Amino acid sequence: MEKRVKILVSEDVQDFVQKYSKDFAEKGMELLPSAKDGLKLLEKIEELHPEVVLADLFMPGLDGIGVMRACASRGGKQPLFVILSGFTSPRLEREVLSSGAAYFVVSPFDGRELAHRISHLVNEKRDMPGEVNSPDDLEVQITEILHQIGVPAHIKGYHYLRDSILMAVRTPEIINAVTKRLYPGVAKEYETTPSRVERAIRHAIEVAWDRGDVDVLNSYFGYTIHNTRGKPTNSEFIAMISDRLRLHMKSVG
Repeated sequence: MEKRVKILVSEDVQDFVQKYSKDFAEKGMELLPSAKDGLKLLEKIEELHPEVVLADLFMPGLDGIGVMRACASRGGKQPLFVILSGFTSPRLEREVLSSGAAYFVVSPFDGRELAHRISHLVNEKRDMPGEVNSPDDLEVQITEILHQIGVPAHIKGYHYLRDSILMAVRTPEIINAVTKRLYPGVAKEYETTPSRVERAIRHAIEVAWDRGDVDVLNSYFGYTIHNTRGKPTNSEFIAMISDRLRLHMKSVG
């Protein structure tokens, strides 16, 4: 029998465990309680060595960012950090994710969706031949690009975009079969439908165009999209980012 994934939780522990333990158990994960206090959470991390830490961003003693930085300074194998917050802003998201979080969650959230996403992150890390935070890691590069462009990390389209770009880098010809292969491939991974994947990606791009840095957007797409439309289609967006990443990989290879 496969070993259950240990998740250390500091977010209003008793209520959280009662409400979501079934959702996580279905994905082979066990929720372990810790006080909602950053310093006490650090002690529990040292004691239990969890694979995942689910922590509130705002805690007494030490906030979630402080906990991640303290763990990083100690070295050794790092857990996956998932940070929860009832408040968000583009700047806050960037700071949380750049400090080492694998995922940033805005409350309220769907328990099954969160359990599925964390399970996916754990499997990704296990499959990687090295540390997930390696600067050369392809997924980290994609994540950084999406942050620069201004795609919010807490919306579904963000994750669909990241996986779509990853697929397009590894299998370039898939960009010519977006509706037949790419959307269905992402949909299968997230247990949803291709049409929902398409709509969520479209929404993510629209949000980035509404709130993103104009100079950054122009640096990626300024000379490749139609001036009358102002923003790329889903396939144009995915193709441009994946092409740039492939060229970078060749230049450093």
